[in-house]
Parts: sequence; C-alpha cells; structure tokens
Amino acid sequence: MEKNFKVAALYCFADLEHYHQLQKPLRDLCQANGIKGTLLLAKEGINGTVAGSCAAIEALVNFITAQPALQEPELKYSWASKMPFHRMKVRLKKEIVTMGVEGVNPLEIVGTYVEPEDWNALIQDEETILIDTRNDYEYALGSFQGAIDPRIKTFREFPEWIAKHEGDLKKKKKIAMFCTGGIRCEKSTAYVRGLGYDQVYHLKGGILRYLETMPKEKSLWWGECFVFDERVSVSHGLEECGRELCRACRYPLNAESKLSPHYEEGVSCDACYNTRSDADRQRFRERHKQFQLLKSRAIHSYQER
Repeated sequence: MEKNFKVAALYCFADLEHYHQLQKPLRDLCQANGIKGTLLLAKEGINGTVAGSCAAIEALVNFITAQPALQEPELKYSWASKMPFHRMKVRLKKEIVTMGVEGVNPLEIVGTYVEPEDWNALIQDEETILIDTRNDYEYALGSFQGAIDPRIKTFREFPEWIAKHEGDLKKKKKIAMFCTGGIRCEKSTAYVRGLGYDQVYHLKGGILRYLETMPKEKSLWWGECFVFDERVSVSHGLEECGRELCRACRYPLNAESKLSPHYEEGVSCDACYNTRSDADRQRFRERHKQFQLLKSRAIHSYQER
C-alpha cells in the first residue's frame, strides 16, 4: 500500500509567554502547504499531530524549531496511506495536555526518561509498578504486559486515580508510566514526583517510539496502539491496522465489527446501537453525508496542489 502522507507527532514544553502570536503564522503556513491536523498552543508549549507531504511537514517543523523556545521538540514521524485528518486547527489553550492541576510543570520536575531499548528490563523488574496513563478505550486495543489500567475516561481523572491508589504505589520501589507519544507522562510523572515519590520513570517517546524501534520478537506489547487520527491504530513498525472509528460513538471497529447488523457507516455500531434513538440515527445519517462531502473536497484540494 502506497503511503503518501507523512505524519508528524510533536510536543515541546517551554515558556511561551507570547504563544498567541504563533497561531496565525502556523495556521497560514499549514493552509498554504496543505497540512491538516491539530496544533495546540499554550504558555507551557506546543503539542499536536499533523500530516502532509514530506516537503510540507519539513517546512512546518523548520518553522517551529526556528522559535528560540521550541528548538528541541519531542518529534516522531510515521506514514499514512490516506490523509488522516479532515481540516487544520491551531488552537490556543490553557494546557497543551489537560490534567487540570495547577502548578504541574515538567520543566521543573519530571520522571526519569527510559529509552525503548531499556524499557523491557524496567517493567519486568518485580519492584516496578507499571501504569498505563491512557484512557480506557485506548487500553482496550493494546498495552504492555502487566500494565495497570486505571479505567479513566479522560486524563483529568488521572490525579484522582492516583489519590485512591497511593497505598498500592507505596508497595513498590519504582513507578513506571507510559502513554501514546510521551506527553501525558510528562505531566503524570511530574505530578507523582510532586507527591514525594522519587523513583518515577516514563517511556521516552511513548508507545509510538517503542513500536517503531523494538523488534516484534522482543516486544512486551500486546495488541494495537490507538492513535487520534483516521488511522485509528498502529502496530509494530507503526503499520496501520485497518480499523475505523464509529462516527456516532468513536469506538474502534475492525472488519468483524462491521459485519454486525447494528453497524451502519457513520451512524451506529454494536457498542452504541442500543443507546441511540431513531432520531439520533437519522441525525447521524445527515451528518455522515456532510462528512463524506467534506472529505471528498479536502482530498481533491490536496491532490490539486
């Protein structure tokens, strides 16, 4: 399968006092180069995932790293067979990853970074408690062997989960955390370090870096890694897994899921069919028609560049 779109996932914690001044030039650059995706700007830095041609992504990364405070972002590349986003958004936010706890600053205190090649040894250590900081639907697709699923719906719930399980954390000498690309663990390890725990570790570059660099035969990862774009999930080597999202409830679907009589593209799936009314489904049908039209126009516009 030909992969024409380069996907860049990046973040950088920094002191961006005038972050709002970057919104327009970033938006203009992306629109001029056919880049789509989302970039979040806040006083604490930048975060986002975007896709486009190789030249377009290079131009964007060059612009970002030319900013004095953003010269060394955490940056990961992968490929997509089709444009994984439908529009470009550059948003101003209070946080680039929302935990909702004041004073958590990875620039001041953070966990110890662990390279992918050293990760297996850490999480197999009997003195290590391994925590998946992602949401429950992400964990359901795949995770590391032995990882705890906090069963949270959003990252905002993570501090509450920690508070309820401090007794479990104190039973082990080491706390290891991981997430998709690393940014949530910047905040989660900073938060836990701030509570007084010293031996706190997190996977540098996140699951994506691990799957990119770790040979499958040596991997301790099971399943797939959920990603927040139209690829839905990736596996070792960052290969697309062929899933789609239910447009009604955002549940990840595979080929078998789509054989269900409750599945209707853009309207319903097994996970949500019994929670929706006929009026809901009709509304979703109309929305899906508009979505398909928008996608067709976006792809046509990109191909004309």
